[in-house]
Amino acid sequence: MIGKPKNRRKQSERSGSSLWAKLPKLNWKRIGMTIVSLAGVSAAAGVILWSLDQPIDKVMVAGRFARVSAADVERAVKQQVRAVGLVSVDLDTVRRAIEQIPWVDSVTVQRAWPHGLAVVVTEQVAAARWRQSGLLNTRGELFVADARHVPLELAQLSGPDGTETDVAKHYLAWQGRVAEAGMRITAIRYDARGAWEFDLGNGVTVRLGRRQCDDHFERFMSTAVKVVSQRASDIEYVDMRYTNGFAIGWRGSTTVARHADEVDPQHG
Repeated sequence: MIGKPKNRRKQSERSGSSLWAKLPKLNWKRIGMTIVSLAGVSAAAGVILWSLDQPIDKVMVAGRFARVSAADVERAVKQQVRAVGLVSVDLDTVRRAIEQIPWVDSVTVQRAWPHGLAVVVTEQVAAARWRQSGLLNTRGELFVADARHVPLELAQLSGPDGTETDVAKHYLAWQGRVAEAGMRITAIRYDARGAWEFDLGNGVTVRLGRRQCDDHFERFMSTAVKVVSQRASDIEYVDMRYTNGFAIGWRGSTTVARHADEVDPQHG
């Protein structure tokens, strides 16, 4: 009874020895040399990065400029890179600073080794005026709320706050169709009641109403546009707020010519 534990200890010792014997032998000298080599590579990489992180002394600005000044872009860049080098500079921060310049639409910023940054700027394209002095781009975004110089040749759009994109979308869609008929839209008004109307370059106002304005516009293009193109000087307005047809208000006359069955009051 007493001898059995001793045998078990011997068996356990032999089993442990066999496990260690199966493990691969490590070349500690080689491992040490590898660690030293890796540390050397890291140190060398650090030295290289430090040597590359030199002050930025050149800003190359490219783009087709009409409203944006290359000098303003360069000034905005230099304000962001005073205390950083070419490696440590945050390109997104530089890009956001340039985007704050009026009339800048989009920006790309890249490192230009060994001491510079390359900046490409795309200007906003004004598609229409918003109210008196705002400007909308081709995406219907109000990018200047109070422009100093407003291109008067642009159509003037208006509507409640927050409707800029919707009004611009209708303008871009309708203007393309009207241009096919040899005319152009000079103004679109979307009032607080939700009613739409637009002015043509020939002085005629087209009333579309509050609902189904796109359907009324299509009916204007298919039925009334020919009359307007032929007798624009005699016409003050065209009222498309009818379930079937339209009405014409003549200049200098209280007479209204109706080309319709009945007016739909819900569209008034």
